[in-house]
Amino acid sequence: QVQLVESGGGLVQPGGSLRLSCAASGSILSINTMGWYRQAPGKERELVATISTGGGTNYADSVKGRFTISRDGAKNTVSLQMNSVKPEDTAVYYCNGNIVNARRMFLGSQDYWGQGTQVTVSS
Repeated sequence: QVQLVESGGGLVQPGGSLRLSCAASGSILSINTMGWYRQAPGKERELVATISTGGGTNYADSVKGRFTISRDGAKNTVSLQMNSVKPEDTAVYYCNGNIVNARRMFLGSQDYWGQGTQVTVSS
């Protein structure tokens, strides 16, 4: 089994900072791209940021210059540093990993998701 567990969500004031972390564990053979997505009430899940195994990053226009994604390949973790947050950043944030399960290698890589962590930006 492969699991992704997020941490670090909570309530933050506009203009403040918050750091989300996600750890992947279980029968992992390899991890390709990792990323963060978010879903606000009444809206579809959207990409926030992704990072490749080589460290290449991709950000949604709405978070460029404010959020920074990073990963630790040795620890199978990915983090999202959120600065200058805005009320419109309020959402449930989900960690995603494109992972090859060591017990299901015949399936190739698959997307795994964390359970989500709530981020609320409010004064």
